[in-house]
Amino acid sequence: MMHTTASSHLTLPTVRAKMSAHLSYGRVNLNILREAARKELREFLDKCAGSKAIVWDEYLTGPFGLIAQYSLLKEHEVEKMFTLKGGRLPAADVKNIIFFVRPRLELMDIIAENVISEDKMHSPRDFHILFVPRRSMLCEQRLKEQGVLGSLINIDEYILDLIPYDGDLLSMESEGAFRECYLESDQTSLYHTAKGLMTLQALYGTIPQIFGKGECARHVANMMLRMKREFAGSQTQILPVFDSLLLLDRNIDLLTPLATQLTYEGLIDEVYGITNGYVKLPPEKFAAQKKQVEVGKDLPTEPKKMQLNSAEELYAEIRDKNFNAIGAALSKKAKIISAAFEERHNAKTVGEIKQFVSQLPHMQAARSSLANHTSIAELIKDITTSEAFFDNLTVEQEFMTGVDTDKVNTYIEDCIAQKDPLIKILRLVCMQSVCNNGLKQKILDYYKREILQTYGYEHMLTLNNLEKTGLLKPQTSTRNNYPTIRKTLKLWMEDANEQNPNDISYVYSGYAPLSIRLTQVLARPGWRSIEEVLKMLPGPHFEERQQLPAGLHKKRQQGENRTTLVFFLGGVTYAEIAALRFLSQMEDGGTEYIIATTKLINGTSWIKSLMDRPEAP
Repeated sequence: MMHTTASSHLTLPTVRAKMSAHLSYGRVNLNILREAARKELREFLDKCAGSKAIVWDEYLTGPFGLIAQYSLLKEHEVEKMFTLKGGRLPAADVKNIIFFVRPRLELMDIIAENVISEDKMHSPRDFHILFVPRRSMLCEQRLKEQGVLGSLINIDEYILDLIPYDGDLLSMESEGAFRECYLESDQTSLYHTAKGLMTLQALYGTIPQIFGKGECARHVANMMLRMKREFAGSQTQILPVFDSLLLLDRNIDLLTPLATQLTYEGLIDEVYGITNGYVKLPPEKFAAQKKQVEVGKDLPTEPKKMQLNSAEELYAEIRDKNFNAIGAALSKKAKIISAAFEERHNAKTVGEIKQFVSQLPHMQAARSSLANHTSIAELIKDITTSEAFFDNLTVEQEFMTGVDTDKVNTYIEDCIAQKDPLIKILRLVCMQSVCNNGLKQKILDYYKREILQTYGYEHMLTLNNLEKTGLLKPQTSTRNNYPTIRKTLKLWMEDANEQNPNDISYVYSGYAPLSIRLTQVLARPGWRSIEEVLKMLPGPHFEERQQLPAGLHKKRQQGENRTTLVFFLGGVTYAEIAALRFLSQMEDGGTEYIIATTKLINGTSWIKSLMDRPEAP
């Protein structure tokens, strides 16, 4: 994408009135957070008077699209949008050039190059920088060294910490959070988390109880409490919306993201990858839907981009089901839709016809939604019914149930011999290591040697990273705690009911995510009942209470559910989110969950974030 004009912009979603309606359907109205973010953006744009062009750090366009569409920018005189790249800026007849960037040194060098080439042209333009989510002294120093700091009129920060993704889901979209915390001992993302939670409390009231497990969780809680003391005078007089906050470190449960997710949404993410709420799919599957494709005409080559969230009725209904229950759900929906269309034959009076016509747009949208999801389900079914998928899943489930985790696995050996994708191998080897509390040195060395000889010695760095984060490590104690944890928390349920689930284990067809079991036990009967298991997991567990201003104590009505915000530090998978939604919907659950995370992840994107290649000399 070179550059885009106002008429043919490619970056942000176009105007969509209903874009954010689904954010306010849930227990907590997350639209309040989105509106606050939009207000700040407007205020910044108005600081730069006159016509504007925005130069985007490409990574930011996805997250920004969830906050503001192009129409909002246009209202504030944004006429052009470009992607940040070296050299000269494309021609634009505007007064202001605004760089929207993450605080990264390499991006400062590109900005300097852009500004210097403009200065040489003597163009009378004003330059501004908006750092997302924080200003950085180091970046400003770099701009100064490059001699362009003086050319910048406004240097500001746009604090986009928690982005509302759906009616019950917030993400910081901080792609490096896990790596920074566990590999580089860089706690910047934890500071952003604490700040994000303070913003949340300013909008939704102080959260009376904070629970947590893990080093990072302890760190975030400490920062929150310190920030609260610093702002002691300016407390919000808002009745608390959340009853409690649960902070969970990703490294207390390294197993769950490595496993293949088996919910509909989880599998879409495993197979195609969901980015900022969008998925790109092979176009040929959808071309057939449009009858006008003529024989011999070229099939479309651009991937089909689809937005996935609960604003789409059918998707909200099926996203969290186990994939094996999707076929039945879609055919049931198809019957309902065709029955609705059949109603037209029964409409006799003008009033009845009018009634039918008024429902038509909704029915047509439902039919098109059904066609799309039937196509996606068929694409995924081709994969899930393959022998390769079945073999891989069988080995995963053997590891989870503790079968032969202490010896070299022949399936992994075969996959390496066939040169299967490296990430597939790493996911399995790490899973074996996690389920065995580390591998015997001899076995670990054997795997490492096989991987390096087959895939290249440059992957030595990646293997070291996996070891540092505890994903692939030598066994230090002879005792493997995993079986005890599995039995105590009932992490493996034989005969999980995939069609009408009665337990969270349905999201992995038998395995109940450890992170969600901990959440479930905390709500009832409480963590005291599992003290022994908590001690086996890394990091401290704790509980803090935050004083509420007088008169703001919530009086719960008989039968009213508690609302808990669960924050995953280091990433969360769609299958875990599905399990939490399942707990929220349980009749006698008593708790509704809102989910927040540093990043939405799956095993592949997670391992990728830890991979390193040596720099070319």
